[in-house]
Amino acid sequence: MDSTIEVPLHDFEARESLGRAARERTPRSAQSLWEPPGDRPDPVELLEEQAASRLPELVPIRYGRMMVSPFAFYRGAALIMASDLAGTLNSGMTAQICGDAHLSNFGLFGTPERTMIFDLNDFDETLPGPWEWDLKRLVTSFEIAARYRGFTPTDRREATTAAVRGYRKQMRFSASIPVLAAWYDHMDADTMLDWVKQQQRDEKAGEAQVERTAQMIAKARTKDSMGAFEKLVGEVDGQLRILADPPLIEPIENIVPDAVERREDESFILNLIANYTQTLLLKHHPVEEYTYVHMARKVVGVGSVGTRAWVVLLKGRNTKDYLLLQAKEAQASVLERFVAPSEFSSHGERVVRGQRLMQSASDIFLGWETVTGIDGLLRDFYIRQLHDWKGSLDMEKVRPIGLKLYAQVCGETLARAHARSGDRVAIAAYMGGSSRFDELIADFAEAYADQNEQDYEAFLEAIASGRLEARTGL
Repeated sequence: MDSTIEVPLHDFEARESLGRAARERTPRSAQSLWEPPGDRPDPVELLEEQAASRLPELVPIRYGRMMVSPFAFYRGAALIMASDLAGTLNSGMTAQICGDAHLSNFGLFGTPERTMIFDLNDFDETLPGPWEWDLKRLVTSFEIAARYRGFTPTDRREATTAAVRGYRKQMRFSASIPVLAAWYDHMDADTMLDWVKQQQRDEKAGEAQVERTAQMIAKARTKDSMGAFEKLVGEVDGQLRILADPPLIEPIENIVPDAVERREDESFILNLIANYTQTLLLKHHPVEEYTYVHMARKVVGVGSVGTRAWVVLLKGRNTKDYLLLQAKEAQASVLERFVAPSEFSSHGERVVRGQRLMQSASDIFLGWETVTGIDGLLRDFYIRQLHDWKGSLDMEKVRPIGLKLYAQVCGETLARAHARSGDRVAIAAYMGGSSRFDELIADFAEAYADQNEQDYEAFLEAIASGRLEARTGL
């Protein structure tokens, strides 16, 4: 809702007027502007601040992954962009936002009803905040990705405007339909494939896009918990164990060699699994039927590298019934210093509550707990199933048409997420019905992509000078 003015939610005309009035305070043209202020924080210093709360032996891996390209750097630069966005104008209307809504944080996954949907899938930074911040981070990610792929300026522009157009039109649609329809609205895999086929019939896509979408969906169905089990688990000295792949996967016995100390340290996971059931949505939950077998620390993603993430192997009914959970540390959101602090004392709860609000369906194993870690300090974690179908865009193979289609789908998906918690009627009215807003946000994306490239070069210089240590190839 608007940060200074509130109207009754049942007064839809007043909400629309609120959105139009926001244009007077913050003209839409202001949304296109990016110019670094003279007192802009050093981006490398912001990365160093983040590293202070992370495992020091893993931080060089994070930097090594960010070195790969400006797009890889952007994935790890959520704090840098949040700092920059905090100094820009916004409409004054907020929603529950992702905080890191770049294109790689969207994808396919399974629902409790055993359907496959396309949605946001990363909520480590979620907090209530200006809806424009998510939109700008998403659209800029398409500009940066298109540059990385060597696309022409025209192709890049078509992708970025497609993302904004998808967001704007979906928000207007959400504002026009019955309340519950807006809350339940989602895109499943079959609908996604049918939509791409319709684009082909309308001559806006080719057979290749249909085939790649079908392949992405089919591949996602193979990335389930059993696939993860076969990849990560094997026999060691006659016992099932999560296999070592140092430094990316470190079994608990590699981290704590002493058996007595290890049993004490494993108790933190046992306590976590036992107690987190109170935060699950089901009163009798299947996780209660499993017993602990083994655990390992696993490096995940780009932006998350260095936070504590554990893979936990659990056994069910028999030796053919196993489950892999991920217990991931939740630290303060990158948004927190720029917006109101979280209402939740646990960052794990902040992540889970935000995810349940923004996603159209969430993992039944999703919950949170605060426990004493192996370092003896209280830490917040959230828990989820490691893999339950998983599919996303192949950045290395995508063509201009495919990126444009994907941009539209991501824009629509982000709008659905914001429409559940933000004032969809006011936000839609603020953006308007023409394509003007699309071009304005695309202008911002182009300018900020230039900034990202400058920050990337400064990052590389910091590594070359020895200020930062990077470990590549991992």
